[in-house]
Amino acid sequence: MSMSLSPSLEFVLVTRLRAAGCVFAEDEARLIVSAARTSDELASMLDRRVAGVPLEHVLGWAEFCGLRIAVDPRVFVPRRRTAFLVEQAAALACPRAVVVDLCCGSGAVGAALAETLGDGIELYAVDIDPAAVRCARRNVPDPGRVFEGDLYEPLPTTLRGSVDVLVANAPYVPTDAIRLMPPEARFHEPRVSLDGGADGLDTQRRVTLGARDWLAPGGHLLIETSASQAALTAEAFAEAGLITRIEISDDMDATVVVGANPR
Repeated sequence: MSMSLSPSLEFVLVTRLRAAGCVFAEDEARLIVSAARTSDELASMLDRRVAGVPLEHVLGWAEFCGLRIAVDPRVFVPRRRTAFLVEQAAALACPRAVVVDLCCGSGAVGAALAETLGDGIELYAVDIDPAAVRCARRNVPDPGRVFEGDLYEPLPTTLRGSVDVLVANAPYVPTDAIRLMPPEARFHEPRVSLDGGADGLDTQRRVTLGARDWLAPGGHLLIETSASQAALTAEAFAEAGLITRIEISDDMDATVVVGANPR
């Protein structure tokens, strides 16, 4: 049972959170109180948040596409803009689509697609980070399957040539730009989920190079990227033989490159 938020308790929490630089201190205070079961747990959660631990790691979950996604410490927190990747993928999926979520992290994208498309899809998710895989196995609904390994390596070979929708929120931050990221990301999320190499596209290129071996004729690869990197991502798609377009959402500050496998 969660605790209640009295005016005096709210004042104390909001004051500490504001002093720590939390912009939405009132909202965070309410969420922390609703998650705490005892006063000791409340104090511990508040101390962690004030110390800079991401709110989602403090709460143990992140809101994503209307779902509560379990997020363990040291696991990448799903971003709001990635909902655009889900929207674009869902629009391309047939009722009984085979869907693969590479670099799945907490499994948020796969879980959201399963919620959107229903039980008919055949869902597979992969991540190289064991902590992320443990987390994703809590979020990806049955009968979806989560594998630990490097990109396509752990997937069943029977999926070759049969994937309808292949999504990847691969790391795309250039190595030198990681130092400019907010401390919550730099200190509390795994580097493997952020670092995309010198230009940010190392993992994206590896995903793209292998995609046509796994996509069904007419299947689609979708990768989240940044507006400044989209042209290079699209170039990699085209070089891999995919029919390519770039989708942009100004509202979400999101960019997705979409590639169709020729029939």
